[in-house]
Amino acid sequence: MAKSAKPMRQQVEDYILALQDEIVSGFEVIDPNSPPFKRDSWIRPQGGSGQSCVFAMPPSEDGAVAHQSILEKAGVNISLVHGTLPPAAIKQMRADHTSMPLPENPEGGLPFFAAGLSLVVHPRNPNAPTIHANYRYFEITEPGGSDAGTEPKLLAWWFGGGSDLTPSYLFEEDAVHFHKTLKTACDAHGTVLFPAFKKWCDEYFYIPHRAECRGVGGIFFDDLNEGPHLRLADTEKRPRTPAEIFTLVQALGNSFLPSYLPILTRRHAMPYTPLQRRWQLVRRGRYVEFNLVVDRGTKFGLMTPGARIESILMSLPEVARWEYMTELGGEGTEEGKLMDVLRTPKDWH
Repeated sequence: MAKSAKPMRQQVEDYILALQDEIVSGFEVIDPNSPPFKRDSWIRPQGGSGQSCVFAMPPSEDGAVAHQSILEKAGVNISLVHGTLPPAAIKQMRADHTSMPLPENPEGGLPFFAAGLSLVVHPRNPNAPTIHANYRYFEITEPGGSDAGTEPKLLAWWFGGGSDLTPSYLFEEDAVHFHKTLKTACDAHGTVLFPAFKKWCDEYFYIPHRAECRGVGGIFFDDLNEGPHLRLADTEKRPRTPAEIFTLVQALGNSFLPSYLPILTRRHAMPYTPLQRRWQLVRRGRYVEFNLVVDRGTKFGLMTPGARIESILMSLPEVARWEYMTELGGEGTEEGKLMDVLRTPKDWH
């Protein structure tokens, strides 16, 4: 692949804009009777912009859903933001990114640039799984600007992201298809990547106060740059240059639709019972608990000056349920079958 003359931040911006359009179009094609995603462009006063593409069926006047759409709530968002990270955010980042050579107490904060695509899809049918994906690029530069005609000096840069599947009912063939698609994308860039990223995903998307994973896994990675890596030994073959890592990220982003649309197509029209709907809403409650209590990305987003709260909380489902001491999920039931693999993560590929 020829080396691009564009700065990495511009390459990432071009890519995620195109990927957002491709993913949104893919969902609109499979459900042509539903309204299109709402495209909401915004400007961040402190620097940067973004576009949120959100699907939510409007209720009719009596509160009923006007059309049984395939999706119940979904968002495919991109953000391209820059500015100055305040000391509190830098302190949090140092804790979350221990390999990053960040100053301890930079007076006035540090300039940053962040670009990313983040999506969550909550289908209506309890047999169709929720899915989440996020791919991002982050730069921190020296304060005080740069010399004329030169790029600011980088203090740190990295890529991060992943994709994970959260079903309410377990269909093993769906979990296998999802993981195999991601493994194929990873393996072209180093066979050590997928096992490390899968393990990291199971550990990250874990709800400690419930002692269970949020879903059946996928991949997760962070702090991926040319330097030493928490999960990958220096002797292992892996992408290291910005161009090599960006190529991996593109392969993973491009695998999103092939990993998920076949599953959604198989499951969205299956019949389901009121009990299955009830269990889906209970599981969505666990999804909310993870996002608001555990997820460090949500916490960091809420700490960032000028944070766009509507986009950050787009990941929450339209409807969820919390039952006191629910009896659902017991041994020997279809709901219990899911709980078994949430308590003991499984390799699906």
